[in-house]
Amino acid sequence: MKTIIIDDEQTSIDALTQKLQSYDDITIAGTSQSGLKGIVLVRNAQPDLLFIDVEMPDMSGLEFLNQIGNIIQKPCKVVIYTAHSNYILPAFRGKAFDFLLKPIDDKELKNIIQRAYIENDGEQKPSCQQHDKLLLYMNATDFCMTNTNDVGLFQYNRELRVWEVLVAGRQEPVRLKRTTSNDTLLNLDPRFIQVSQRHIININYLMEVSDNLCRLFPPFDKITDVKVGRTFRKLLTEKFNSL
Repeated sequence: MKTIIIDDEQTSIDALTQKLQSYDDITIAGTSQSGLKGIVLVRNAQPDLLFIDVEMPDMSGLEFLNQIGNIIQKPCKVVIYTAHSNYILPAFRGKAFDFLLKPIDDKELKNIIQRAYIENDGEQKPSCQQHDKLLLYMNATDFCMTNTNDVGLFQYNRELRVWEVLVAGRQEPVRLKRTTSNDTLLNLDPRFIQVSQRHIININYLMEVSDNLCRLFPPFDKITDVKVGRTFRKLLTEKFNSL
């Protein structure tokens, strides 16, 4: 299991790392002493198991737990570990997988790891990412299915204050749920890249950038208002080799 540890105390990270090294199937994919840097680490590594401390200077473990659904694309078991037992109930209300008190009891840790092994073996649920499919809600009850590669871009409708998606074969954009954020969309697939505050494009459809405007391949070649913001341009160009 790919595992990440987030704790502002390096001594605690080292102690837990040493204990986890005795489990052959666990690989430490990274550690962080900052909640904000931990978010980036988790987004990039997509771990199976995450140990996170509650009390950190920049972000509490419970706040991190509330954001986990927006930054990870597969099942991840989050273990809240802390020296304070009063966080047990909030942790489980936040849908933590388990709770571990410091100093760590070897038997308690073993029980958590064994339970994680068992649940991992039973998790064979297909996901949208595995089948390259997206489910798009068109209203409270109706939805449509589309291939991820048929998505040309997402655009933010400032008037309605919602994100919309333009899909090949559909004349009108599909309006997404109000709770959908740009982070949610960017985490769907690596090919989705934000080029401005209003637009997230499927990089596979980008033909060129001219006068800070994106020209797209068909069937999205009639779209001519996708601008590349100054900040986003640098992030866009850094993703590719240049000649």
